[in-house]
Amino acid sequence: MRHLGILITFLLVCVKAYPILNAEIGEVYQNSHYESSSDLLAEADQLFSEHKLKEAIITYHKAESDPTVPKDVVLKKIALVYAASEDIARATDYIEKYLFLNFNTSILTESGFDSIREEPDFKALVDKYSASFNIWSFLYLYVALIGFYIAAILHFNKKIDQAAKVLISCFVLIHSLFILHICLNITNYHFRFPHSYLMSTSFSFLYGPLLYFYFKRITQQYVFKKTDVLHLIPTIVLFLYLLPTYLLSGSDKLSIMLERISMGNNAQDSADMILLVTLKLTSLIIYGYFVRKLYITSKKNKSVNKANKLWQRNIYVIHISYIICYSIYGILISYNITSGVIYHSQVVCMALMVMYIGYSANVQPSVFSGVLTFGDKLFFKYEKSGLTSSLSIELRNNLIALLENEKIYKENDINLEVLADRLNTTRHNASQVINEHFDLNFHELINKYRINEAKNIFDLDYQKNLNIIDVAYEVGYNNKVTFNKAFKKDTKLTPSEYQRLVIQASS
Repeated sequence: MRHLGILITFLLVCVKAYPILNAEIGEVYQNSHYESSSDLLAEADQLFSEHKLKEAIITYHKAESDPTVPKDVVLKKIALVYAASEDIARATDYIEKYLFLNFNTSILTESGFDSIREEPDFKALVDKYSASFNIWSFLYLYVALIGFYIAAILHFNKKIDQAAKVLISCFVLIHSLFILHICLNITNYHFRFPHSYLMSTSFSFLYGPLLYFYFKRITQQYVFKKTDVLHLIPTIVLFLYLLPTYLLSGSDKLSIMLERISMGNNAQDSADMILLVTLKLTSLIIYGYFVRKLYITSKKNKSVNKANKLWQRNIYVIHISYIICYSIYGILISYNITSGVIYHSQVVCMALMVMYIGYSANVQPSVFSGVLTFGDKLFFKYEKSGLTSSLSIELRNNLIALLENEKIYKENDINLEVLADRLNTTRHNASQVINEHFDLNFHELINKYRINEAKNIFDLDYQKNLNIIDVAYEVGYNNKVTFNKAFKKDTKLTPSEYQRLVIQASS
């Protein structure tokens, strides 16, 4: 029994001591493993420094398979050894593996790669990942920045029709954003700013609707309806589809771009690139057809002046050229061709659109509203005018009194000279007051008051006792034809049609 008691006591002591011994043994093993890994890397470094390249490569590969050795460190060292061995293919392969693991392009400037720096494979690697500018990327950046400035200028220009300026400024803005996106892409700065991934893609279905409604506004003075919001549905659906990608972290987006490159694709493109290009092209063609119809109708309208016709024609031609170039772009990417003059022709068309709109904003801003004449250069016309702000307001108040109290628009021989005499000012000042305070020219202002007066007369003529020609004479017109034309332009109805509506409403 005594021996049995000693044996049991011994076993209990062993059981209690086992975890402690096991932990100590594990710690010793782990420390010795770390030390052996560190020694392995140090040994490889020593062999490399002694220019024993074959032995160094073997040792580095052993270290590569060791999970305790920092992966990026050993990949870089292996690349340097292969470069020293003049094994170009393997050197560039390990540089790329390093970049996929730790995207730090400073590795490409390491002096250890000087011996292979002029090799085509290494140059291709530099072109693929290093950030750099050339003349084309500089021009794209310049146009993009100019475009953002133009969009802001147009948006805050009070001389332009409110709806028209919102549409055209947004049109310029998305063009500029796309051009900036292309600039980041061809300079490889998208790797430094990974959140730029697909940044312009969500606006792909906006080009057509914006230009279509802009033309509709300036050619027909179109008043927007709630149902027009339906044209935004494709853009909203696309944005919601891309939203999970937009919410990813920068590192995740960088991983996606690098993965696309490893598969031989363009880093900045979506995995659904072919589908998106097809849908965008479909949208451009459909809205391009509607824009063409509006342009042809406006072209035949004799009341549209030459400056507005020229403006509409140039915008239409540039946009159609863009659609054609984008069609070619779609064919090229289907064959995985992502460079060349033809590939970039669509961007050139977009840049041309931005620069032409910028030029027009400076030289003839009146065309943006589709109303004023070429001669009304609102940016410069009154630059040297001696009309003070207080006198301008006084003349405006006097003009309103003449129009609303004395109703001088009813005088069939009224003209700008007569109006200036009644205001006791110069013809130039009278014109400036009308343009600045009413955003109209003289004839448009007079017609506006005459047509409003005519509508008031028709609204009170429930029994249709008045003839159209009598109303025309009453409000200041000399003939029925001019009256009918002005009335329809303002109301989209002839006087007879308007008169019938009044009678129907009264009954």
